[in-house]
Amino acid sequence: MRIAFQGEPGAFSEAAALKWRPEAEVQPCPAFEDVFDAVERGRATLGVLPIENSIGGTIHRNYDLLLAHELRIAGEVELPVVHALVALPGTTLEQVTQIYSHPQALAQCDRFLRSLAGVEVVATYDTAGSARLLAERDLRQAAAIASERAAALFGLQVLKASIQDFADNITRFLVLGRGGATQASLQPDDANKTTVVFTLPNEPGALFKALSVFALRGIDLTKLESRPVPGRPWEYLFYADLAAGLHEFRCGRALSHLGEFAPSLRVLGSYVAAPRDPAPATGA
Repeated sequence: MRIAFQGEPGAFSEAAALKWRPEAEVQPCPAFEDVFDAVERGRATLGVLPIENSIGGTIHRNYDLLLAHELRIAGEVELPVVHALVALPGTTLEQVTQIYSHPQALAQCDRFLRSLAGVEVVATYDTAGSARLLAERDLRQAAAIASERAAALFGLQVLKASIQDFADNITRFLVLGRGGATQASLQPDDANKTTVVFTLPNEPGALFKALSVFALRGIDLTKLESRPVPGRPWEYLFYADLAAGLHEFRCGRALSHLGEFAPSLRVLGSYVAAPRDPAPATGA
């Protein structure tokens, strides 16, 4: 099995892929779009993409890509994320004038970054890629926010460990696969979570009516996210995570009811929810 992820070796997405299937071969991709492409073209069996962080919030780009592609959600992984400030050996914190990392990582370490005076923050496409950048360009007055594993891979030292704003910094990743012949494996009988996306007519009470189809059947919504409809200003899509499997009668009935008045409705996947880790890990 080959799992595609966005980023360089040592990225948290790679750690999530290996947490999902420790025996899998992993395939780094430059961008989120490349992960979708690798799975759709059969170069990878599955793809792993971050969708939400407990500090930084939603990764909106990946919600948009879910709608633009036909991949199905096969599962999810929750990964405790521990950020470190890393630099070339011999560099001290006082020498650092630039810090590189992914925008999400920068947001998750905002309190630490604001404590530093005279340091330029530079957004990059990946945490591990930032570590690689330091090594390849021999940047002696720069540091990166990345995992301790990325530091080890690229020969860097840890200047300061666990710099995220909150100890319980967790990122939720979606595992994506193709439908068709593999559809049975993407909708397991023990599924307890279903993700859907729908639109609603622009009229009073439309969202209340939509949510009531789940409330009436005792289905909890663990997440509800609105996103703009591309090309239609001020119209919105609603992404919802339901705490029920698609095979459950109540879930099927709720979606049938919603489909009676929702102009569009699509099931993105029905899968087993990620188990909750008892405590954050100290590395990734």
